[in-house]
Amino acid sequence: MVVSNHPAIFLCNEFYEELFLIVHITWHVAVTYTVIAQLQPPRAKHCYDCDKCVLHFDHHCVWLGTCIGQGNHCKFWWYICEESALCLWTGILYITYLRANISRAWWNDAIAILLLIPLSIFIVFLLLLLFFHSYLILTNQTTYELVRRRRIPYLRGIPERVYPFSKGVCHNLYDFCCDGSNIYSLEPLPSAQELEEKSRPYTCLDVLTCRCC
Repeated sequence: MVVSNHPAIFLCNEFYEELFLIVHITWHVAVTYTVIAQLQPPRAKHCYDCDKCVLHFDHHCVWLGTCIGQGNHCKFWWYICEESALCLWTGILYITYLRANISRAWWNDAIAILLLIPLSIFIVFLLLLLFFHSYLILTNQTTYELVRRRRIPYLRGIPERVYPFSKGVCHNLYDFCCDGSNIYSLEPLPSAQELEEKSRPYTCLDVLTCRCC
């Protein structure tokens, strides 16, 4: 496995050699997509915007112009967190200014009031996005897996409330934030026994023994 400089892209020499031979032998473009679907590891997806295969594919961010995956999801979360904090701080400054000049006629501060309206919308949007990705991190899911759960082959038949790749809240946080390995890991599919264990409802003993962690 050869990892490219892009934080979310994987390249496999054997995969592309086999794909190159098939294309030259058959001269049929549809075969390439069949081979990609067969040789893709779990939790990877081919992004048609970037024309790259991305490990732990979350989504393609049109604002940043890149895919969010295993190598840069943590940085993306911190980016959202910083943007949320910046917008909140700007909103506090606006409100402080308006309160300090509340005795003035409102049309004197019309520009500040008009700017406060879209800023409030941005704050709500960023906070919802931050909470959503925090939920994904705690349960070890991706946006693609959550939205397209019924269409992904390795997630079909698994109950909606079961998170097959979750290792517990603490382990999920550690893998997301503290695993600084340069070698991207390919997560194996959980066995039937592991899925049965994760689908078991929590009891008081499970809470005391920190099963969720």
